[in-house]
Amino acid sequence: MKKYIVALTALVTLWSCQSDEQYEDLNRDPKNPTQVASDFLFTAATVSLSDNMASPNVNDGLYRFLAQYFTTTTYVDETNYNFTARTNPDNVWSEIYRDVILDLQDAKAIVLANEELEQAEKDARMGQLEVIEVYAWHVLVDSFGDIPYSQAGKADEFPLPAYDDDMVIYEDLISRLENVGTMLSAGQGYTGADVVYGGNMSKWMMFANSLRLRLGMRISDANPGLSQSTVESAVADGVLMANDDNATVEYQGNDPYGNPLWEDLVLSGRSDFLASNTIVDYMNDLEDPRRMVYFDENIEGYNGGIYGGLNNFSSFTQIGDPFLQPTREGLLLDYAEVRFNQSRAAELGYNVTGDAETHYNAAITASMEYWGVADDDILTYLSQGDVSYDGSADQFATQYWIAMFDNPFQGWSVWRKYDAPELNIPSEFETEVPLRYTYPVDETNLNETNYEAASEAIGGDSAQTPVFWDVQ
Repeated sequence: MKKYIVALTALVTLWSCQSDEQYEDLNRDPKNPTQVASDFLFTAATVSLSDNMASPNVNDGLYRFLAQYFTTTTYVDETNYNFTARTNPDNVWSEIYRDVILDLQDAKAIVLANEELEQAEKDARMGQLEVIEVYAWHVLVDSFGDIPYSQAGKADEFPLPAYDDDMVIYEDLISRLENVGTMLSAGQGYTGADVVYGGNMSKWMMFANSLRLRLGMRISDANPGLSQSTVESAVADGVLMANDDNATVEYQGNDPYGNPLWEDLVLSGRSDFLASNTIVDYMNDLEDPRRMVYFDENIEGYNGGIYGGLNNFSSFTQIGDPFLQPTREGLLLDYAEVRFNQSRAAELGYNVTGDAETHYNAAITASMEYWGVADDDILTYLSQGDVSYDGSADQFATQYWIAMFDNPFQGWSVWRKYDAPELNIPSEFETEVPLRYTYPVDETNLNETNYEAASEAIGGDSAQTPVFWDVQ
């Protein structure tokens, strides 16, 4: 069920058309308004996006399985990457198109039509909406490859939208982020309805630039020239500077307003999820102090459940207490990710201020500080032979992947981008780790011509067909 939560301070109003006719309002159903405030749509879309990124539910995005951070006790279809049993691609597709992008586009139309708003406030609100929309589009591209973009959301004109080339979409998303700074700096945007920064426009600009940095680094192998120019301009314009700047969604803490992790790990009353042996084994080998946060100490030592297999809940390491809290924030983009991206950019020779090793150490430090690791433990970890910077892609990707434990879509993307660390083959059906989602069944049935053209364009609608930036 879609959550429509609003920050406690947000003003949510339902609009109705004014009329000189005294009795016209009697003909309206107050429980089914024809139009809602842009505030509500902005909040609802942002939370829906966060829910999609955070949820461990087997009916949703499966990102915590795709990155092999979690495994299950009973249901093994999803940990073995069976996308058809619960039509996971259909669920992701519809959630992001319907409950994120369309809500944001409706909100934009309402803002532009609102004659009571000053132009500066309109521009600022449009900027906030634009950042979240770009984020949503990039998740769709990174998940599927070619997708409906230029014709999407225009049902009257394009009831069966064509698919756009994924690289062309990325180019446009980067351009949109380059232009959004002017909007965000125009004035004060949403405040109470803003569940990310509460109306702090300076931080919205850093978020937009950090998202541009992410997109730029994604395409470093596919389009090096655009990658370098995008990354260098993003860093010059100002990216996240500390954990306090992290782009997070604040959950209110009560059903249905809690973090989806809490809903499925606690509120459900079920015992379905364990820490995967994939992540546990890597962190054990490195004696990573974040184990005390990521994992519970329900057994002696840390022993992750066999990835993709049937596991006894009480016999293996469970998920740590911070992830069991209803108010656990949802991570969209954090400071550690920014510094990892700057590290790799510096390694490639991009002008991002500072050298690759400094950014690498700062990234690991940022992750550990976020989780409350003591300074001495951080220094000890950084001095280990396997952790101390050596410039290799395997070392970099492993540390980046570990740090993205609570941002699993990014963890999956790190593995696809850098081909590291080595993930396990699921034990039950021995299915290879997907490189993308297959297209939704609904698209194959209802938009067949465009679906077939897109499938041919990307090299086949297979989970083993890489997205364009995943250069093998």
